[in-house]
Amino acid sequence: MIARRGLMLVLSSPSGAGKSTLSRLLLEAEPLLAMSVSVTTRPPRPGEVDGKDYHFVDADTFSRMREEGALLEWAEVFGNRYGTPRAPVMAALEAGRDVLFDIDWQGAQQLSQRAGEDVVRVFILPPSAEALEARLRGRAQDPEEVVQARMAGAAAEISHWPEYDYVVVNDVLEESLAGLRAILAAERLKRARLVGLPTFVREMQAALPGGGATGE
Repeated sequence: MIARRGLMLVLSSPSGAGKSTLSRLLLEAEPLLAMSVSVTTRPPRPGEVDGKDYHFVDADTFSRMREEGALLEWAEVFGNRYGTPRAPVMAALEAGRDVLFDIDWQGAQQLSQRAGEDVVRVFILPPSAEALEARLRGRAQDPEEVVQARMAGAAAEISHWPEYDYVVVNDVLEESLAGLRAILAAERLKRARLVGLPTFVREMQAALPGGGATGE
């Protein structure tokens, strides 16, 4: 048997590009993929559940987790702090399960620095600036000043797209989801993630006539 090490699939985008919807659909379509539950200092939004959507903590608890090295990454966004607990993610990867991350470019950078080849980064772009503003206003969850702040920060966030492995322009939702599933399927087959593959190949070669040659 060839085991597989799990991967960290990172989705980043400016707020309003449809990343949360794509994350939900991808999780529904991929049973071997689980969402990383972040810790945050921001208050819950209507309908959010502690421990499912986020782990909601106070500022002192967040600072303690960061100082103890219990976070794989952390960032401050619009005055609130977000971070990824280390232990559950590493346990999932060792067990061959994949973990989905909904984090910004700061978190993606930190994750890449600390986890290397385990990380696959995808940047989600809106089809236009007009579409981005319409989506932000259509949510009707944030006050006007927050919408304006998110629009003002969008250009800076988008400037980080070259740091990602893949880019998906989220115009037609079904096509964007298909693209994400194709990325995930290809990354799961990468040679570096297939634990035990060199041994598997050597044993196969040895069993063949004239075998005995090795290779990785």
